[in-house]
This record gives sequence, C-alpha cells and structure tokens, in this order.
Amino acid sequence: MATGKGVAAPPLWPVEARLAALLPDLLVFRKPRGSEHELATAQGVLLGVHVTGFTALMDRFSLSCKSEHDMDTLAHIFSYYISDIVEHVLCFGGDILNITGNVLLALWTVEQNQLSDIITLVAKCSLEIQEKFGIYHTREGQDLQLKIGLSAGRISQVIVGDEQRQYLLVTGRDVDGVQLAQRLAQANEIVLSWNCWKLCEQYMFEVEIMREDEAVKLRDMRIIDPFDFDEHFYKCLDYLPHYRTSADILRTALELDPDSALEQTLRKHIMKNLLKKIDEGQPMEYISEFRTVTMVLVSLEFHKTAWMLHLCHLIQEAALYISTVIEKGGGQLSRIFMSETGCMFLCVFGLPGDKKPDECAHALESSFSIFSFCWENLAETKLVSISITSGPVFCGMVGAVARHEYTVIGPKVSLVARMITAYPGLVSCDEVTYLRSMLPAYNFKKLPEKMMKNISNPGKMYEYLGHRRCIMFGKRHLARERNKNHSLLDREKELEAFRMAQQGSLHQKKGQAVLYEGEKGCGKSQLLAEINFLAQKEGHRVLPLKLKEADSKQCFYAIQTLMAIFFEIDMCPAYYRQERLHKQLHGMVEEPLHCLFNDLFFVKAMRETPLIFLIDEAQYMDAASWEFLGTLLSSVPIIMVMTLTPTFTLCGWAQHFLQSPQAIFVPISKLATTSLLRMACWELGVVSIPQELQIYLLRRCFGNPLYCEVLCQDLLSKNILLFHDLQKEEEEENSKWETLSANAMKSTMYSISPASSEDQELYVCTVKDDVNLDTVLLPPLLKEIAVNQLDQLSPGEQLLVKCAAVIGHSFHIDLLQHLLPGWGKNKLLQVLRALVDIHVLRWCSKSQDLPAEPILMPSSIEIIEQTKEERKSDAGSPLRLQEELSLPQTEVLEFGVPLLQEAAWELWPKAQQTALHLECAWFLRDLACRCGSCHGGDFVPFHRFAICSTKSSSGTSRFCSYKDTGSILTQVITDKLQLPSPQDSFQFQTKSPRSQEAFTREHCRTEEEFLDQLNRKLAQTSPEKDMLTTKPCHCKEVLKLVLSPLTQHCLVIGETTCAFYYLLEAAAASLDLSDNYMAFLYLRKASSLLGQPSAFSFFKKHKVKICQFEEATFCCLRSEVCFNMGQITLAKNLARQALRLLKRNFPWTWFGVIFQTFLEKCWRSCSLSQPPDNPSENKKKLAILQQQVQCLSLLWQLYNLEATASSRRFAYLATVMQENSAKESASEAQVVSTYVALSQFSQNMGDKEKWLHCEQMAIQKNSLCWFSREGLLATAQLMQALAYTKLCLGHLDFSIRLGFQAREICRHLKKPALENLVLSVLFRSAFLKKKFDLCVHVLESQWALISQGHDVLGLACFYSACLDLLLYGKGWLCRPFGECLHFIQHYEHSCILNSQSNVMLGVHSSLAMWFAQDSQWKLFEHHFSKARQLVKRTNASLFGSHGFVRFLECHVLMLQKIPQGVFTHTPSETPRQTLKYFKEFFSRCVTCPVYHQWVSELKASVMRYGKRESMSLTNIIRPFDTCLTRIWIEGEFLEENNSFEGNLQRFVRVADVKENKDEEEIQECIC
Repeated sequence: MATGKGVAAPPLWPVEARLAALLPDLLVFRKPRGSEHELATAQGVLLGVHVTGFTALMDRFSLSCKSEHDMDTLAHIFSYYISDIVEHVLCFGGDILNITGNVLLALWTVEQNQLSDIITLVAKCSLEIQEKFGIYHTREGQDLQLKIGLSAGRISQVIVGDEQRQYLLVTGRDVDGVQLAQRLAQANEIVLSWNCWKLCEQYMFEVEIMREDEAVKLRDMRIIDPFDFDEHFYKCLDYLPHYRTSADILRTALELDPDSALEQTLRKHIMKNLLKKIDEGQPMEYISEFRTVTMVLVSLEFHKTAWMLHLCHLIQEAALYISTVIEKGGGQLSRIFMSETGCMFLCVFGLPGDKKPDECAHALESSFSIFSFCWENLAETKLVSISITSGPVFCGMVGAVARHEYTVIGPKVSLVARMITAYPGLVSCDEVTYLRSMLPAYNFKKLPEKMMKNISNPGKMYEYLGHRRCIMFGKRHLARERNKNHSLLDREKELEAFRMAQQGSLHQKKGQAVLYEGEKGCGKSQLLAEINFLAQKEGHRVLPLKLKEADSKQCFYAIQTLMAIFFEIDMCPAYYRQERLHKQLHGMVEEPLHCLFNDLFFVKAMRETPLIFLIDEAQYMDAASWEFLGTLLSSVPIIMVMTLTPTFTLCGWAQHFLQSPQAIFVPISKLATTSLLRMACWELGVVSIPQELQIYLLRRCFGNPLYCEVLCQDLLSKNILLFHDLQKEEEEENSKWETLSANAMKSTMYSISPASSEDQELYVCTVKDDVNLDTVLLPPLLKEIAVNQLDQLSPGEQLLVKCAAVIGHSFHIDLLQHLLPGWGKNKLLQVLRALVDIHVLRWCSKSQDLPAEPILMPSSIEIIEQTKEERKSDAGSPLRLQEELSLPQTEVLEFGVPLLQEAAWELWPKAQQTALHLECAWFLRDLACRCGSCHGGDFVPFHRFAICSTKSSSGTSRFCSYKDTGSILTQVITDKLQLPSPQDSFQFQTKSPRSQEAFTREHCRTEEEFLDQLNRKLAQTSPEKDMLTTKPCHCKEVLKLVLSPLTQHCLVIGETTCAFYYLLEAAAASLDLSDNYMAFLYLRKASSLLGQPSAFSFFKKHKVKICQFEEATFCCLRSEVCFNMGQITLAKNLARQALRLLKRNFPWTWFGVIFQTFLEKCWRSCSLSQPPDNPSENKKKLAILQQQVQCLSLLWQLYNLEATASSRRFAYLATVMQENSAKESASEAQVVSTYVALSQFSQNMGDKEKWLHCEQMAIQKNSLCWFSREGLLATAQLMQALAYTKLCLGHLDFSIRLGFQAREICRHLKKPALENLVLSVLFRSAFLKKKFDLCVHVLESQWALISQGHDVLGLACFYSACLDLLLYGKGWLCRPFGECLHFIQHYEHSCILNSQSNVMLGVHSSLAMWFAQDSQWKLFEHHFSKARQLVKRTNASLFGSHGFVRFLECHVLMLQKIPQGVFTHTPSETPRQTLKYFKEFFSRCVTCPVYHQWVSELKASVMRYGKRESMSLTNIIRPFDTCLTRIWIEGEFLEENNSFEGNLQRFVRVADVKENKDEEEIQECIC
C-alpha cells in the first residue's frame, strides 16, 4: 500500500532497487567493515515524527466488530498519511531509518561542523510538515496529529544478527534524546533536545524553554535579511552526498548499478518471505495482505551502569536466540528497535508464507523459552517482559514508493505494546491468544485488569506459566456429542468397518483396531460420537479420550489417562484415588506395571462384550502409549477406535501399530452433495434452501461437514437469511416484485425432503435482496484453515491463487495471465500444472468433449479482419483470445480446494482488490456478447446501441465498451433499414451469391417443399459434414465466464451503472438458456441497485442512473420471469409498464381494446414509419422494436391463459400489435417467429382460418431468412409448429419426422425450453401412434433435459405423459405412479401450475382414471371434482384438448358407476349434462380433430347408456384397444394426401356433420 503522489513506481524495478527501497541509505551506502558487529559512530541530526490519535483510531475500529473492513480503512489512512511525510523528508535529504508503529525516525548524517546548518534545514522541514500535515481529519471523527522531536549529536550504529539475518540498530544518548523530545511534545508541536538546541544557530529560532537541560519547544524560524533559505538549502545539499541527482526519483539509492556483493549484503536485512516475493518479481502493491497473526513483543531493560559495547553484545546474544526459537515455531523476528530503557524485539507468527496450525501455542511456548533464557543468561538484564496478542492486522508496505517498509498495523499491535508496560516482568497474553492456543488452563493465570492508554476495552489478560504437568492424566470426553435430532449422514461404510471389528473381536478372541483418517472437519469426531452411542447401546464399556498436541510431549499420558478411566478414578477426588485404586487391585499379585495392566485387561475382557477404546486425534499420542497399545492389541481381545489427521508424521511405534494385522485403516470420504445440502437444511432449520445458497455452500464446503456447519452458523449470526413458513399450502400471487423471493423458492424443486412430523412447522429460507453471497466474508475459523493451506504453496503459486481468486471460482488462463505482470505463458502453465497436480486447481470439463471453437470470442468484426502483424502488436490485449482460444484444448480452470478462493480474495487490501477487479472488467468488456457461433450481439437485442449516447454523455462508465459489434446479424438488420446488403446476407455460404439469390426468389407453397429446400441448402453450406454438427453454441460458457463475473467486478469497484447493464445482459442470457431462477437472481440484484421504489411514481428516484430503454428492458425481463413463475397479474403489469416506457401503450378497458385494434389494423399497418438516416438511430429503433415484440408476445401468452371473452380480446390485440412491430423491425427471423406465435394463438382460440394463414405466411417468410442463429431458431420454431399441426390433424408419422428434425436444431442451438416443447409433441404423436417404446425413449430424453433445472411446468407435462403411459401403455413404464402422485401433491398449489389449466386438467383427469382403475372412488371423486373446475378455463390447444378428452372419459365412467352406488356423494350428473360437455368439446376444439373420432365414440356410448344400453368398463379405461384403432388407420391414410389444408377442411366438414347429427340425437334424447 505504499504510495507516492509525485513519483510513480516503474513497472519493473531491478532487484537492487527494490531492496534499496526497503532499507535506509545508512545501510545501502555503508562501507564494508572488518566485523559486522563493530560499533560505529557518526555525527547527525535525528527527526522523530509521532502520529498521535492513531491508537485511539484503532481502538474505535476495534469496537466496531468489522475487523476486515476496519483494518483496510485503518491501513489506507495511515499509509497515505505517512507517505506524504516520507516524501517530504526525502525532499529535504533525510534518510528514513525506520517506520515503527506510528513513529517515523529520519537521520541526516554530516560532519560535526555542519550540524548547525543541517539543524536549520531539519527545523524548516519539521515546520513545513506541521503546516501541511499537522492535522488530518478522518471520517470516523478521530483526528490524526503530529508530535515532532529533533536531536543532534553523536549517533552510534551497530548491526546484530548472523549470516542469514541481520538488523541495524541506532543507539546512543541522542537517540534517547529524540525519543524524550517526542514524549515531551504535545500535538502539533516541535521539540528540540537540549543538545540539539545547544548545537543550532539559536538566533534563527523562536523557542520556549520547556525544561532546563532537557528540551525546548520550537515556535518558528526568524527570517532575517540577507538570509535566504533557498540559498541555505542548496548549501546544505553539498553536505549530503547521496541526495538525489534527478528530479524523477527521490533517492539516489534506487539508481545504483547492479552489484552482487551489495545485493547479498542488503538481502540479510530483509525477511525471508519478503525476499521470496521480491525474487519472484511480484509488484510492490501485490505484497500487502490482511490476515490474522500472532505478535510477540520482547522487552529487555538493562541496568544503566552497563557499557554501550557490552549492551550491544547482550542484544546480539538475545537476537540470535530469539530468532532461532521463533523460527522453529514458525515465526519471524521482524525488527529490533531501541527504547529509552532498553531494547525491544517484535516477532510475528503467521506472516504470508509462514502460517501454520497452532501458531498461538507455538508463540506462547517460544515466549516462555525466551523469557527463561534472558533471565538466566543475560547478566545485565534488569527486567524481561513479554506480551503476546493475536488478531487481524495489515501486513504490507507502508511509506512512499522511494522508501517504504514492511510492517504490521492493527489494534492488536497497539495492545501488545501497551501490555509490556501494564504487566512488566511477565509473559502475558490476551484472551484471544489464550483461547486459540488450546493449551490446558492450568498453564495460565488470570491477570488483574488494568487501564491502558487509548485502549478502552483491552479484554481479559492471562499470564502464561509455561508447560506444566500438573496432573497425571486427563479426563474422559470426546470433542463432539452425538446429535440426537439427526442421524449421521453418509457414514455407512465407516460404521460397517466398526461392526466388522466387533465381530472379529468376539469370534476370534483377538484385539481389533479401526483407524479413521481424514482431513480436519471431515466428521471424525462426530463418527466417534456415533460409535460411542452405538457401543453403549449394545452394553459395551467404552473408554473415550481426546488428545491435544501438548499431550504428545508427556510420556505415557494417553495410556495413563485410559487406565484412570478404566479404574474409574478419573472422576473421583484426588484424596480418594489411592483408596479406590487399592480396592480395584485388592487380591492381585504384584507384578511390573506392564504385565499387571495386561492381566487386568484380560480379566475385564473375559466378559461377553469386549472393552472399547475411543481415541480422538490419535496423532498426538506419545510414543510410549503407542508401544503399550500395540502390545495390548496383540494379546487382549479389545477394540480400539482411533481418528488420525493425515498431515502429521507419526512416530515409529505408531507406524508399527498401523501395520498390525488386527488394524483396519479406513479413510473417511467426503459427504455427497445431497447429504451436505440435507445437513445445511438441518443446521438452518428449513426443508429447502435456494439455489444461490446451495452454490455458496457447495463451493465452500466440498463435502466437509465442519465447513458446512460453521458457514450455516455464520449466516445465521450475520442475519442475512429470511425464513418463510410453508404451512400455507396455497401460494398467493404477489402484487410486488420485491416480495417474490419466497415464491421463487417455492417455484423451484425442493432439494431436501421434510424430515419432521406433519405437526411440526416447516420453513424455507431465502437470501436478503441486498446481500451478495460472493462477498460474504468467511468465518475466522475457516479463513485460518484456508490461509494455512495457502501458505504451504510457493510464493509464485500463492500469487497465482490470489489473482485467480479475484476472477472467481472459475477462470480463464488468459485473464489470469493479464493479472500477473511479467508472467509469460510458459511460466504460467508451469505453475498451473504444479497446482493441478496437488489438486489446488482443476481443469473444467476435462472429461467432456472439447469445443472445436473458442468459448470466449470478442464481438467486434474488426478482430476477424486484423492482419497477423496487428495481432502480434496487440498480443497483450484480450483480443488475442480469437487466436489462442481456437486451440483444441480447455483453458478454463476452477478451484479444487474448499475455501481457498474466498480466503485468498479476502487477503487483498481494498484498494488493490478494486484495481484488480477493474483490470478484470477491462479485459472482459469486449467478450460480453453472444458466442462466436451466434455471431456476437447482445443478449438483450441491440442493448448497447440503445444506451450508447446516454453512457457516453454521463461519463459514469470507466471501462464499458458500447461500440458496434459489427456482427453479421447487426449488419443485416441495420442495412435492411437503409439498403440491402446481399453480400453479407448468408453467413454459411460457400458458393456464389447467385445461388443465394435464387433461393430467396423461390416461394414455398407447402411445408414439404420448404423442408426439401431447407435440407438441400443446409447440405450446400457445409459439403463435408452437416451444419448442425459444427459451431455449437457456447453462450452458457459466456454467461458463466464473462457476464456473471463481470457483474461481480462492477459491483466490487462501485460501477453500479455498468453493473446494472451487465445484470440485464446476464438475466437475458439466463432466460435464453431457460434458467428462470438464475434470471430472477440477476434481476433481484439489479433491483437492489435501483433501491426501493416509492409509493408515488412522481417521487421515484433510482440510486443508479439508467436510461428509459434500460428501465423498459428491466420491466420486460421481470415480466418474463414472473410469467415463468406463475405470477400472472404482476407479469401483465410489468409488461404494460415496459410498453409504456417504449412509447407503445396497451389499453386497460374493452373500449380501448376495440379502438386500439381498429388503429392497429387500419392505420398503423398502412403507415409504418420510415427508417431514419442516422445509423445509430436505426439500431436504437431496432432495440426498441425488439423489446416491444417481446412484451407483446408475453401479453398475448398471459391473456391466453384465461378463457374469458375479455381476455381473448386483449390477447388478440397483443398479437396484432406484435405482428405490426415485427414487420416494422424488418427482421425476417422476427417476422417468422411472430407468425409462428400467431399460428399457435389462433389454434388455441379455435380460429382455423387464421391458424392456417399464419402458418403458411411463416413458411413463405422463412424462405427469405438467412442462416443466422435467429433464422435457424425461427426455423426450429416453425418446424415445431408444423409438427404440432400435423399432430392436431392426425398426420402422426409426419409429425414425428418433423419433431425429430426440430429437436436436432434445438439441441444445436441449446434451447432446452423449445426442445422440451418439441419432445412433448413427439411423445403425443408416438403415443397416439401406439409406439410405446418410442414414448419411453422420448420421456427419458425429456427427463434428462428438465431434471437438472427448476422447470415445474416441464415436470408437470412430463409426469402427465407418464400417467398416460401408465394408463394406456400396455405395461410400458417410465416413472412409477407413486412418484407421479408425489409430484402432483407437492406442486399442485404452486402459482405456476395454478395458471396452467390445460395441463392440470389432463393431470387430474388421468389421476381420476387411475384411481377408478383401482376402485378408489373417493380419490376418483377428489380429482374429478378438480378437473371439473378446470374444464371451463381451458382452450383448444393440444394440452387443453387432451385434458378435455380425459375429462370426458372420467365423466362417462362416472355415469356408468352411479347406479352401483360406489360414490360417497351421489353426483347429480345426467346424460343430458354430459352431452353438453361433448357439444362444448366439438365447438371449442375444432382445431384439434385428432381426438374427434374417439370423442364421437364416447358420445355414442353415452347416448346408448341413455337408452339403457350397457357399456364395458374395460372399453372406457383401455380405449386404445378398440376405439382409436380407426383413427390411427385414418391418420396414416391422411398422410398420403399432399395438401394439409385439404385434410383440415375434410376434418372440419366431418366434424360439422357430426356436430349437427349429435344435436339431433340430443334433441331425440330430450324428447
């Protein structure tokens, strides 16, 4: 975090310059001496700057309970404040000796006769510092001020340490003088030591004598003519040989020529972990981190009578011992500095690269060893005090670019210094260290509380007494208790190993040992608790014991404790132990301890059930206990169950024990995904969790139950979840978008089944709208675990992991290389391979087929036209993905270790985090478009063109690219508004444009001609292989690797406007990929950016400035999401709102509908607006038209769900308006899609003429479409519509063939929603064709398509088809009836299915038929009554007609069974009422004649029943055996006809004749 306003760091400094920037000139230009430890003296002036208020500021932060955020703010404030002071001192020629805590010490080394002039220079420097930086106002209300002390005279310097690590000490009377002057100064004052005052030009200063012979206060300098300070300044420069010679750099030391000897000397003064990062070439700003460390401050006070040279030898001896002891424990001696009374050593455990488990215990033990050594071996020591604290700190660079130091900043740093004075002569520690050490409590003594300066709440303090063996044994216990409410998950294999050991011990009369090995948190302790419960339940005697690391140092500790538990003396008072042990041993022969224990165990083990030892954390067992247990295992039939952590190295006796034939080694596996999610639900007290929370837990846990438990508890403590009661069985529609979270959850599949009784309340949870789970900080426990793993890596690997963590869970290596300055591709791949080998990272989709084209591809067409020379010159830009990503290999990786990505991301300081996220956003901006196979373009059509003027004028976007993509689709549509561009019209052509023009001139009269021409042209575009096998769509990868991370980067850097833009793109991409729930999540994030809406529209003011088009797009996308969630009313309102913003109002009243319909038919269709001349305006108009078409399409689908006359009028108006907008857009693909939609609407409404006309128009327009993605999609929609039409008409073979062709295109386009619709048509055609094996195949494909998502409607259609197969499939089965029934019972009250009357009519009717087949008449009545309520709300669609037919079958069956009295409530149904339903069917479902023959047969049976003729139940429930055979034969006959229009007319005539005949028969029955 070192910075400098005037001087910028060069991109790549040589190593010597980077080392020199960390050290003072006193070391850099130091002359070699015979002995490094020789005491040297020189004359100089010292300047000490003390930043007051900094400790109080840290105390304020420590009370806010936001340690990570506060540490960042604290480090930012101090670093930027001190950097200005450092640069000012350097400008005056000062040499920064050190920056220790909140004190800066600078030195001007000169000759004695130059001291007075230099004192004047330093005094002027001090005055200017106080004037410019004397007070700094912080937002927190705590001001930072300066106290400055000056001293001059003889300065002693000495270097202590060894050949590996050395430290510079500056000492002497005048060093004490500058510290005294600082202490005497108040805020904003400058104090000179008495010796400095005597040496200066006193007439130059206005001073105030503070204390005689101690110090004077400097008020100002007297400027007396002809004194000129500038002249004096340049005079002083002659005294400073190392003053800078260039205006571009502040220190000459940074411009030294390479010198290997100097480099080796300087390296000794820098910590090892920092040297490794410098050697790695890591930039200075990449080195700083936020992490939790443990600090040890050692204070040595010496007798005043000690000589200086002797003191230096004592400090040297102490430094060598302290450094050795600290490094053994995993810490580093950071710095040594002199105080007025002695010397202090600051040691830090847990610096980057040094993090180890149990660092607090190592710090305490090392401190006590140092304490004992100093007292016993340093003769002149007056007092030894050591304090230890643990907590989060900033570890990194502080100062300016030219001179900075690696230091630690945080409240715990201030606390450790205050503890030295509060508790002298002790080894003291704070409560955090005491708790984290996990050492026995008897090794500590609680200290009295004391007041500490500027620390309001220091907390409890303890004295560490050293490792004392106060007791002979521990107590029986296990780390975890068994959860009584929930069973153990996924541990059947591990428990089976224990049961096998039990059987072996009983049958073979031999000892058995089961050793479970697993990582920390994998559930070893929970497994032991379960075994303990099971063993005690079976009557076994269990001896449980949990060991700690300290126990491994006590010989026989484990076996002594087990024996105490065995003899039951561990729980009794100490005075009673001897008597109780005497009773246990009474009457036994005295033998050596080993044999005695063997005999005793043999006596006890002769019981029917063996003795069981449970030892948790057995890796901490001492060697003697391992040896004893090994002997015991081979001679006594006992059972030993132990847990081990694999990272520890076991002793020889432990290895021998593991190799015993009676020992079974069982590795503990990770929890399965379903088990982990079930555990999360248990921890949160819910039956289901949302998808984003599932992703959050799965990415962080990787099957580790401890991680899951801690994360769930952390989420609860941070109050970021909302809980919703599921007792309300029915979902209600919401009128507001902001309250949709619960319904969105209920609309998805429940991943966890309720595990409680029916009487217990059931809940689901959702994440609060303003919470971004990606930025939720890890709990401290888990962060420590992950940082420990990170520090096991090399510095280069650590840097790579930290940069990858900024990108996200998945990342592309090109973007990663962009964040790693100076890294070549070879070095990057080498480090990546190393990380993959140790499973820190893993390649994404490595087992899958690799794509034949780049996943990420820039959208600009200029990239394709670049020459090779331009590519080489632009090799560092993201555009070279076009070249490099075309290689047939995957270059996307993801993290393979839990928590590592989150912990590494949290280590970055906020400023550097923001800078890296900005780099990522810059890199990804040109890739935020559709994939290359889709020809680029925005997911929201022409999004960037509609807002480019707004963005460029507002100036809020720093990086977003809104240039023309130049994609084929963009050029074609834009040019059609101006001039045709046939040379760009056919993307896949390989022949001359003439063939294309000939193709466009042809008009397809029938669908057969259209399909023939389509197949022929597709074959021409790719003569070697079919077009559908090349260039698959990679938009899903673009969403995952570009859009989703890009929104996160924008949110982190505060670019909310750009974040909103990309959230809309991500939501549109998710809807395009049929992932409605993820689209909802993106739109919910966008809502949180805009803020809460006002109750009054004129008060509405968004927090983010967006244009009207984006607001309309936001409404349109939300409307589509609400439609998919069954929120019909809200979807209508949002679609209307979007149209209003797009200047296309939709009426509210029936009169408005009539008037608007008239206008749309007459005026608008005849006077379409001419395209403007401005190309940018053309594209903006296209964007608006595309959104209008989308909104109107949504509106007619929404109104089509209602069967009222008013809704039909609204739906019809929406279709007319959609048709006009599509024509105005001049997009042939859009026009084709619109005609297909109008055809579907007309069929649903029973308008046979409009149905045929729209379908014919779609066929003709499709022949003019070019083979773009949009054109191919329109073709797939048309083919699906044709298959649907053929099914409705009874052309079943033709429908099946069209369906398979449409499915292939859908699979190529990766359109799962459309593919699911195609499969539904395929199933119905195959079902009516009696091809049940094909039905099962289609259903399996449909299940693979929808089972992974959250498509409740798709599942309802799937289970409806399964019910049909169960009823009429002659034994063919896809899903059992119980599964179908469970789904319906679970979701029948959801808003999604409540809005789908057509589907639910068929479902309930099929269920009624099934229950009738099993003679369960109550259930038949229940579902039949629901079907009867739905029949009035259906239309003539395929699902509606199918459901109506099933309902009629149930109705006829009920009429037959009424005389038998099988119903609880006798229905009041008569044949006359039933015949009215038949009449309604023929009048409504005229466009679905495939069912007419069968319905006619049913109607005839009802009429026979009215004439008292019998009918067979078998014929009703199994109609395909008799009645529909003629329809299949007739359907095959009909397919031979050439014109489907003639076929339809024939069916219509037959239906009309039958309807007239039926009316006559009804009249006859009435008479």
